[in-house]
Parts: sequence; C-alpha cells; structure tokens
Amino acid sequence: MVSIGLPGGAVARIRFAVSCLWEVATSVRVLRDAGDHAVHLPWATRVRPRLVDAGLIPALTGPLGPGGAGTAGGLLWQLIPARPHYLPDFLTPAPEGLTPDLDTELATLLATPAEVVRADLDGYPGRDAPAVRHLHADPADGLRRLADEIVRYWRIALAPDWARIRLLLDAEVHHRARRLAADGAAGLLNDLHRQVRWEGETLAIAQQHCTAADVPDGNGLVLIPSVFVWPSVASVAAGPAPQLAYPARGIATLWETPRQAPDSLVAVLGRGRARVLAEMRSPVSTTELARRTGLSAGGVSQHLAVLRAAGLVATHRTGRTVLNSRTTVAEALLSVAG
Repeated sequence: MVSIGLPGGAVARIRFAVSCLWEVATSVRVLRDAGDHAVHLPWATRVRPRLVDAGLIPALTGPLGPGGAGTAGGLLWQLIPARPHYLPDFLTPAPEGLTPDLDTELATLLATPAEVVRADLDGYPGRDAPAVRHLHADPADGLRRLADEIVRYWRIALAPDWARIRLLLDAEVHHRARRLAADGAAGLLNDLHRQVRWEGETLAIAQQHCTAADVPDGNGLVLIPSVFVWPSVASVAAGPAPQLAYPARGIATLWETPRQAPDSLVAVLGRGRARVLAEMRSPVSTTELARRTGLSAGGVSQHLAVLRAAGLVATHRTGRTVLNSRTTVAEALLSVAG
C-alpha cells in the first residue's frame, strides 16, 4: 500500500499529463508478459519481432512468454521487470506540462542526479545484470545509452501508433476534467481505479511489492492516463510531485478491427453515417474515423455534420485536436439497434 498525503492545498494542485516515458516503461512490461495484458496482444504480436531484430528485447522460448530480468536484451529491457515488481522511479520523471514530447522528457531523464539513479537501483531486484551494474557505476554514460535505446524503442514500438494513442489519452483528460468540474476532487480520484481511494486527506493506492516510502504531505499530484499500464495502476511517491499512472478509458478499442454497423441502424441513417457512429466508441478525431472506416476525411466530415444536426454527435476541442463523441441519444439508438 502506498499512501500519498493530499490535504486541501495539495488537492488544488492536482494536474494531468500525458507521458511518453510512462508509455515506454509500461509497454515494456506488457512485452514481458503479454498474456497478462490480453487487450494489448495484437500490438505485442506485431512489434515483438521488430524489437527482437533490433536487439532491444530478447527472443523468448515461447511466442509471447514472460521473460525474466536476465541479461539478454538491452538496458531498457533489463531495467523494467514484469508487473508488479519495482520499477526504478527515475525512468518516469514527472512530466513538465500537459503533453511534453519524447525529447523533452528524455532531457529530464538525462539530467537525473547520479545519487538518485544509484538509490533507485539499490532497491532494484535486477541490479546484477551487467548493463545495470554499468549504469550504477557510471550513471551519466548509462543514461545516455538508455536514452538512445528509448529513442530506438519508440520508433519501432510506439511511434507508428502514437497518433491514435494520443487521441485516446487526450479524450481521457477531457473526460476527467469534466468529472472534476462536476463532482470535485473526491468524485475524480475515487473513480480512477478500484485500487485507488481518497479518504481523510490521504490517497491510498493498493500495490504489492512497492518499496516507495509513504508521502505524508504531498506537493500536489500528477495524474498520468496511460494505455499500457492496464489493468493495474503504477505510482511514484518520490520526487518533487507524486505521480499516479492509471488506465485510460476505451483502451479495448485501440487494436480492434472495424466492426459492422447494425443493419437496422444502416436502414435509418444510411451505411456511411451508421458506420461512422458505430466506430465512435470513444471521443475520436475526424482523421482517425476516416482511418477506421476507410472513408475519406471529407466524407466523414459530411456525415458528422448530419449526425451533429440530428443530435447524435457532439464535438469539442482538446488543444489543437477536435474530438467527436456520441451523445446519450446516439448511445440509446445503438443500444436498441444492436
């Protein structure tokens, strides 16, 4: 159990951030045991051979076996054990701002003080791996090697899907911000995950094998919606601001193949509009809808305009992105049609 102090002043400093490094770390955990993260199996099956060819992860005896800490694979692989074992905190520094890019987060990682790296590694069960021992002995050189591996890993495993992942995470931030406005901090925090509970000015996070000390007086809290942390949560209690990574809503839709709209809905709306509405399982951009449906962006825009006029679609802006979502009327219509 991790306890993070969140008195009134700290609650006022709760913020959200989308983090590339959190997705890197948690996605490596998925690759260690994809069977424990079945929703991500299509992604893991696709990227694993490319990462093996690049020497970033080892070739395992089974097609998607869990793998041990071991000495095979790169430094990144050796630093990240299977869930729920301890993940060195310096791998996921608190992001600056809402949506820092990978280069910005890597700059923060490279600036990690040597004593912080060594302290985290002293509590890490895989510290005897040769590359990890080198990182402990020479943190500056080891961090440069780690950053290089992260860039290579990112290009192979995450960059091809990052646009759709970002859309889902941005939609999650928008949803939670509305929840905070409607229900306050208690409504927000107690709805994040079954392992998380805020009560009596303390955020309690039920986690096994967590070696982080409790934080009696928090400096606020950074909430990190994540795709690959599912089905659990992960926290960092050390550092200038505690962090909590939790599963974003709608993760199951990421790797789904397009599904057919119900015939009854097609009869009412027409095939194109019915297909657009059926694919809108979570807030989504026009570009992503075009990709999912195989329609042109212009065609999707026309269908969305008709659906908005009928009260079936709502549109909102998140940063530079415009997201479309089904209204309660549309959900009811799909429920009856399905």
